[in-house]
Formats: sequence, structure tokens, C-alpha cells
Amino acid sequence: MSHIDVKAAEAFLTRHPVDTVDLLIPDLNGVLRGKRIHRDALTKVYQEGICLPGSVFAASITGDTVEATGLGFDEGDADRCCWPISGTLKPVPWEDNRRGQVFMAMYELDGTPFFADPRQVLRRVTGRFEELGLTPVVALELEFYLIRRERAANGAPQPPLSPVTGEPERSTQVYGMTELDDYREFLDSLARTASEQELPTDAAISEYAPGQYEINLKHEPDAESACDHALQLKRLIKAVAREHGMEATFMAKPYPGLTGNGMHLHVSLVNDSGENVFASEEPLANPLLGHAAAGLAATMAQWMALFAPNVTPFRRFQPDSYVPLAPTYGYNNRTLALRVPSGHAPARRIEHRVAGADANPFLLMAAVLAGMHHGLTRQLPAPEPVTGNAYATVAPGLPLNWLDALRLFEHSSLAREYFGERFCAAYLANKDQERRTFEEQVTALEYAWYLRTV
Repeated sequence: MSHIDVKAAEAFLTRHPVDTVDLLIPDLNGVLRGKRIHRDALTKVYQEGICLPGSVFAASITGDTVEATGLGFDEGDADRCCWPISGTLKPVPWEDNRRGQVFMAMYELDGTPFFADPRQVLRRVTGRFEELGLTPVVALELEFYLIRRERAANGAPQPPLSPVTGEPERSTQVYGMTELDDYREFLDSLARTASEQELPTDAAISEYAPGQYEINLKHEPDAESACDHALQLKRLIKAVAREHGMEATFMAKPYPGLTGNGMHLHVSLVNDSGENVFASEEPLANPLLGHAAAGLAATMAQWMALFAPNVTPFRRFQPDSYVPLAPTYGYNNRTLALRVPSGHAPARRIEHRVAGADANPFLLMAAVLAGMHHGLTRQLPAPEPVTGNAYATVAPGLPLNWLDALRLFEHSSLAREYFGERFCAAYLANKDQERRTFEEQVTALEYAWYLRTV
């Protein structure tokens, strides 16, 4: 780490009377893992790094080591070195300002990037844009549900109790202002805490289901930082919800029959002069925009295993749900997978609307940028724009179940080219074990339908 980073850590400790600092590293699922250290050890971490086993990236969603990744017993659960990420050392306001947090990246002991760290996968992709003299400008939107702490008898979530009426939330009031007013104390706490952590949050809106909200992050010219901010925001939302007697979930489909939680990604590209290379007065006339969209459409099915990383996100993919079923493209149309929003020419961008809110932001970002790079460098022709209701006019063209998505990813030569062969193998091993374990379970509905009937 640089001398400047060490000085920044020392200055942080002077400004903030923290007792401990969380060293955070997001695994393949985007789950935050790491260590908690005393404040006196922070400067040493910046000077020498810390050791963590590579099996951090072999952890399943339940926290077990997936041995098929080769990162467990096969290598003796070997350590690697992790270093703090510049600019991510922040106070944790929900802990009475007695704790800090900082994100980490993993490296081999010889200093080379560790292949299974999603952050390093993203850096591998963004490096290709540096070679083109282009910088992605990105923004993430995250949807989530507020839920009661108490579960239903079957373990299902329950909508929160209204802070105003005390009754369970039942109404669906998309963009409703009353819903924002009713949860003003929670949203005000969220905004205040985000400000204390210097999170670039933008708008908050009420979404399509009871207790569902969306928080937008502002555009920024640093894809890696945007992913850090997304994970920082998720942690913050969950903590503030707990402080207000609720929980928050980013599970992609917590309720049957209600809308799911998505994570939309907006991307434009600027050149070395700071100009948006997608800009044009006619929204779909820009050839570079068309090439980028073509690459996204061409790779979307192959990389669905990154956009939908477990069984639950696939429950989002239903007709007339504002979740795309095909790699469609067009202007100002929320039934599409690739939407070019309306607005002024300098703000021209592509909105990628496929991923669930439970996707790993680093892998979502890497996949979207890799798709755009593929289309740009091969100058693929722009997809045919779709107008009107895409559900009525375009047949489903994406893998809509987990097994098909994993097999497409497994056979994708482009995935290996952009993300690395070893990463792809580790990711597949991790997710295949999760899928097999899930499919071995017998549900209560199966007992109800089949136990006595067949």
C-alpha cells in the first residue's frame, strides 16, 4: 500500500474514536466475510496486509467450503494476502460510531491477483477498456423488501407493520408518496447514515409491492467503487432496518405472486476527453451504442448464471413482470432487457435490467462490461429495436432455470476468455454443489400434493 494510504488510515483513527474495524471481502455470492480487528492493528494491516485462506472464495451460501473448487483440503486451506482498498475505510454509524469498516482484495503471496476474487475478475475486464481509452460510467439501482422480524409458520417472510396504522402492509402503490411518508423515519435514518459513510445515494422510491423500496446510487466513473458502494449500501440498509425493528431482504423473489427484487445497472462510456461516446440526439443512432448493445445481447444467455446466481432469481422471470425473458433492446421501454432511457444526449446510456438484487455486484459489473467490450471490439451489428410490449411480441430467449444457465456458462468460451478459466471452474463448482443440495430437498408442497395422492 502507498504511504498516502497509511497516512489516511492514521487520519481516520484520529477523526473517529472506533474500537474495532471490520476487514471485509465479498465472496462469490457477494456475502461479506473477513476479520474484525482492534483499532491498534489497523495501521499494520495497511503496511503488511492480512492473511486469509483462499477458501473464502470456496464458501457456499451456507458458509461451507465447496471442496470441488480445489481451494480447501486440496491445497491445505492455504493463505493468501489481502490488502485494503483505497477510499473504502469508513465509520459504521449504526454501531454508535465505535466501529469502522474497510474492503479488502486478495492476492497470491507473489503479489499477483487471486483468480477467484470477484474484484480481481472485474479489474481484468476494466483493464480491457483502459486499452481502448474508454472509461465506464456506471450506476446501480437496488430493490429490497422491508419485512417483519417474525416469520410465518412456514418460515416465509411477512410484510412489515405500518409505522402509522400498526397494520400489516398490503397495498401496492408504485411511486406512492404516502408510503415514503409512512416510512420517513427509516428513510431519514438511511439517508443520514449513508451521508456519514459518504455513500453517493440518489433517489428513494416506493416499488411495486407492499414494503418494497428502491435506492439508487449516483453515476460514477469507477466501476469497482460502484460495486463497493452497492455492497456498502446493502449492509447499511440491513443495519438501519434492524434499528427500526424490521429486517431488509435483497432475496430476488421473497413472495410468490409479488414482484421480485432486481439490480439494474446503467452504463455509458467516456473517452479520454471526458465525452460520452454513446451520445447522439437520435437515441438509437449511435453506432458504438449499437455495438455495445449487440455484445450484451449476444452474451446475455451465456452469463445468466452470474445475473441469477441461485434458484430464487429464476422465479422473477414471469410475463408482464418488468423482468425480461429475452435479450431485447430498444428505447424508453421497461419491458426490455436492454433499455436506452430517455433524456438528453450527453446522458445517453444502456440500462441492463436482468439481474436480481442478490447478484454479486462485481460479477454483474464484470459480465455487463465484458459483453459491451465484446460487441465494441467485434463491431457487432445493433440488435433490432423492440417497441411496445416485448412479452407479447418476442419469444423467451434466455435460460429460465438454474441448470440450463449453469450449463450455458460452463460451455461459454467467452466467459473463460474474459473472466479466466480458473475462476469459471471455481464458480461452477460452487454453484453446482448449491444446486444439487437444493434439489435434494423435498418441499412441504410436494408432500401436500403427492404423498397420498399418487
